[in-house]
Amino acid sequence: MEASLSAGDTGWVLASSALVLLMIPGLALFYGGLVRGKSVLNTLLMSMAAWAVAGVQWVLIGYSLSFGGGSAWIGDFGWLGLAGVTGAPATPESTIPHLAFAAFQGMFAVITVALISGAVVERMSFKAYLLFVLLWTTLVYDPLAHWVWGPNGWLLELGALDFAGGTVVHISAGISALVAAMVVGARRDHGRVPAVPHNVPLTLLGAGLLWFGWFGFNAGSSLAANEIAAVAFMATFAAPAAALALWIVLDLVRSGRSTAVGAATGIVVGLVAVTPAAGFVTPLGALAIGGLAAGASYAAIQLRAKTSIDDSLDVFACHGTAGIVGALLTGVFATTSVNPAGADGLLYGNASQLGAQVVAVLATLAFCGAMSFGILKLVALITPLRVPMSAELGGVDLSEHGESAHDFDEFGVGQGHGRPTLGEGVLVHTRGVDALPIPASELA
Repeated sequence: MEASLSAGDTGWVLASSALVLLMIPGLALFYGGLVRGKSVLNTLLMSMAAWAVAGVQWVLIGYSLSFGGGSAWIGDFGWLGLAGVTGAPATPESTIPHLAFAAFQGMFAVITVALISGAVVERMSFKAYLLFVLLWTTLVYDPLAHWVWGPNGWLLELGALDFAGGTVVHISAGISALVAAMVVGARRDHGRVPAVPHNVPLTLLGAGLLWFGWFGFNAGSSLAANEIAAVAFMATFAAPAAALALWIVLDLVRSGRSTAVGAATGIVVGLVAVTPAAGFVTPLGALAIGGLAAGASYAAIQLRAKTSIDDSLDVFACHGTAGIVGALLTGVFATTSVNPAGADGLLYGNASQLGAQVVAVLATLAFCGAMSFGILKLVALITPLRVPMSAELGGVDLSEHGESAHDFDEFGVGQGHGRPTLGEGVLVHTRGVDALPIPASELA
């Protein structure tokens, strides 16, 4: 078959790439609104800096390692610096420029590692984070993407389904975030000071931008302007709606009040869960996946709150848990009546598909968890993983970037007027709430 470009398919993939790119500032706003005012710039920059590091890495080596020929485990070096990646289709079956495909997939690599930052905000050193982004993208994301989507990838050959990144993006980021939270350690005032979100409207805006961009994330993964793109588009509409609805109900039942932060979280959970299934399930299947994932993630957040683990923005509960649920339910609700290129799931008489999904989930958890632990330990040998105590309590915006997001900090002190001295008997204040004093012995 001779390769032939389609203007419609090319336009859709390029537009989808731009939509996924918008998710990066969307994530920055979503995370930024959830942290305290003294850390918002650092949180925003963690998302944007991932764009810089992972974006350059993708062009130089990442795309080749992810989608090059290579073996069942990793790609080769044939496309280093995107050499040989041109405006022509990559394969006879493709209808889009090879460069368009490389750009679209590069957006996935960037946002995946940015997701991890939510677990370590307000205390991780920015230098250590940048080094972690480079190593994690190269040693974790690229091999995993090759397993699932690359030529001869072993999970692809096994028959595991992942339409747009349930394992590659969300489970990998979720388990890596959990490991990072444990290795970096909890914030010094964790459990002593209420970590009140400083700007909930930012979080809602970020959730809206994420949902908007996610239509490109999922529907763009059809790589064509066709009926499968429409299937994925509808799934991306339905699943978050179901998750949002259930989250509101769960909040009302549990506390008698529905919260804006909960609503934003429910939206993201639904989006995460349907990602691996988007091009393989009916609209009713998408509703079921969104609702079931919302229940699981809601329970995971309540459970995490009872532990000492400081996954600051509940990355594992939202992305890891919902990603696992979505990947497994893909093996239940997938149907070839929607996408003949996929497979039937358990509900349609094919129990083996669920087995393949279980293997993919377990392999992703084991590989990404172990590698993330090793990478963080390596980074710690090169540079401290976290900022000093005084910098953390005073705010990583000032200590790491020399800037403040607001004219007045959370102590009510103007930028040019200094800060209270932290010492024995001094109460740390957060948005006017008195908290327990931090002993002088812990301020070293």
